Amino acid sequence: MTKAKLGSIGLSFLVLTLLVVWMATGDVKEARDEAPEDTPEESVSAPSVQVDVLRTRLYEPGLMLQGQLEPWRTVSVGARVAGTVEELMVEQGARVEKGDVLLRLSEDGRRTSVDQWQSRIRKLEADLSAAQKLRSRNLTSESEVLTLQSELSAARAELAQARLAVDNLEPRAPFDGTVNRRDVDLGDLVQVGSPLLELVRVDRLKATGQIPQQSVGAVEEGQAVTIRTLDGDSLQGVVNFVASAADPDTRSFPVEVSIDNPERKRVAGGSATLRIALPEVEAMFISPAYLSLGDDGRPGVRYVGDNNEVVFTTVKLLNVTTDGAWVTGLPDEIRLITRGAGFVSIGQQVRPVDRDSDRG
Repeated sequence: MTKAKLGSIGLSFLVLTLLVVWMATGDVKEARDEAPEDTPEESVSAPSVQVDVLRTRLYEPGLMLQGQLEPWRTVSVGARVAGTVEELMVEQGARVEKGDVLLRLSEDGRRTSVDQWQSRIRKLEADLSAAQKLRSRNLTSESEVLTLQSELSAARAELAQARLAVDNLEPRAPFDGTVNRRDVDLGDLVQVGSPLLELVRVDRLKATGQIPQQSVGAVEEGQAVTIRTLDGDSLQGVVNFVASAADPDTRSFPVEVSIDNPERKRVAGGSATLRIALPEVEAMFISPAYLSLGDDGRPGVRYVGDNNEVVFTTVKLLNVTTDGAWVTGLPDEIRLITRGAGFVSIGQQVRPVDRDSDRG
């Protein structure tokens, strides 16, 4: 037998031996009717978002209105008698006190009329006294006494009118104020009712405005008001009147604010912005960049809840500026999502990362 044949026989015997050993060990793959269960995939980690912890604070909201500043009192002093302007005691811009004489009109015989009625009254008083004595002795009739009494009363009324006409020759200031306008000059002839001077009180002012009907319930008399004029100056005032019925044209409620103006600033007649202070509330200050709109179009805030889920809550805007917005309607403390809010959905589990630690 050749060496080649011996080698083939030996190789076949070796393969047969290995096959027997493998079958003896029982490592046989059996066919199955059902497919093996899928191996569970490794869970995907939650996305991370950057958060900042915010807390509510006491905030005094304000109702902003556009208003008009006016003198506290304005009066046009008119002539009560006809006459010629004989003397002017004040100039435009002059300050006057209550009772000061403003100008003098021509007398035109009015003082003479006073003297005449005084003489007439003295004569009637004497006649009446004599008639009463005669009547006591039944030497005159009762009707004669009554006639004299009636004439005396009429004469006294005429005297009062004459004296009033003399007093009206010198119009006086009805209150402390400033002469804002003078309508007459020396020598002018005026009739009853002709305007003479305009007097204003500006050491105290009033501001008027209109409150929208949805906000009028928050405004009451006595609330503080900050008034800002167009030149940037500010004054302090108090609400002293709120209308009980709305203006039928604007559907808003007129409001009046009293303002102290001890420096007599020249702001009366100008427009101003009124900020009526409302009661303090718990509110949160948030950058406008973190406000978004909900499905109903109302503004709200996205933050991370207790279970690390994204939460969206609508808020009420109290005041919005370029620096930030004061809002209510949120919990006392939230983890505001400051980065990554656009990549997560409401209710999704997230991994919050504090903004300060992220910076570190």
